[in-house]
Amino acid sequence: MILNASGCLDALSAPDVVRTLDAFVTKTVTPVPREGNAPVRIAETEVGMLNSIGLANPGIDRFLSEALPRLLELGPPVWVSVGGFAASEFADLCARLDDTGADVLELNLSCPNVAAPEEEATAIVTAARAATGKPLYAKLAPGLPDLPAVAEAAAAAGADGLSLVNTIRGLALEPASLTPILGTATGGLSGPALRPIALAAVHAAYATTGLPIVGMGGVETGAHALELIAVGASEVALGTVLFADPGAPDRVREELAAEASRHGFDDPLAARGAAHASVARPADAR
Repeated sequence: MILNASGCLDALSAPDVVRTLDAFVTKTVTPVPREGNAPVRIAETEVGMLNSIGLANPGIDRFLSEALPRLLELGPPVWVSVGGFAASEFADLCARLDDTGADVLELNLSCPNVAAPEEEATAIVTAARAATGKPLYAKLAPGLPDLPAVAEAAAAAGADGLSLVNTIRGLALEPASLTPILGTATGGLSGPALRPIALAAVHAAYATTGLPIVGMGGVETGAHALELIAVGASEVALGTVLFADPGAPDRVREELAAEASRHGFDDPLAARGAAHASVARPADAR
């Protein structure tokens, strides 16, 4: 299954691209509207892209009345990313979405541009689980000191799956002035540099939980997608590549099928976990 990473595709301005996805993931929706961070919000680097959007969105009321009905008309299943600053806010968002046509709710526990309460993953997932019967995916940050422990806690609290990974914090300077390009100085780094980090995170979370995992981070080709599946992903999301190549979903899907066949797999998902077969389990693995 090929998805987009949250925030990397404006569905209503690119409906034809959305229709090439197996599911569409929205930008993160918060309880009240957010203007986001001060500009500059995006900076290109040699190894990827930095962003500091700050969860700019119209808030849950307008999302439900204006955006969601139009998204549902596009065809692919809709995954709604939700974010807040307390477990009660996540619970309220999930309750508001429970009787809508949204297929999956993704709990954004990982945005590096706001004070995300990663240490409260258990409380947030528990509250969200009590508020909705819809599938819940917990999106975790790659910079957690002990990502497997957080993944395990999310699973124990009722998460149905994981999304790994969001961006990792980075900084870029203007060469002439040696001052930060982004208005907030630092932002989230996505693109090729994130790929090895994503592979390690998915590998660890799969070994710990066995949950379905949306793997993302620097995916540009079918070979990259197959690597994420091999370490444990059951779905793959495209992010930064969509800005340069809107046709990436179809291309990556075709390349993935060919790459899987080259490795002897009739179905790309048959390769799930293949990277674990020859790896000794660390003594302190959870």
